Amino acid sequence: MSTRTEILIIGRDESILQTVVRLVNNDPLWAGTGAATDEDAIEKFHHHPFDVVLLTNGISDEEDKKLRAIFTHQNPDIIIIQHYGGGSGLLQTEIREALDKQKAANKPTVSFTDDALKNAGLHIHIE
Repeated sequence: MSTRTEILIIGRDESILQTVVRLVNNDPLWAGTGAATDEDAIEKFHHHPFDVVLLTNGISDEEDKKLRAIFTHQNPDIIIIQHYGGGSGLLQTEIREALDKQKAANKPTVSFTDDALKNAGLHIHIE
């Protein structure tokens, strides 16, 4: 059983924010938490381990930069997504693509050379 992806959703319009939180929480693998102010978002981020931050409506460029700096300073691996509308299908696609991209980037690779019998003097030929 996998754990749920924790998503912090930040937006200025309370009704839009609640809609996005509801859409996120409709996915059984996701747990969305809303924040309407920067202060509330920062406090929630400091007290809860979020996997994704979703920036929605009404966030200025200056606020965006400030929030990104704070969140990435605390968690360099945090996924930050901007979503400004387009329906639930687009929202789900944006979140899934960001999670898949991070998963692929963090996928460990293994490479080794097996030279255990290098000096054994065995000559094995397989045809």
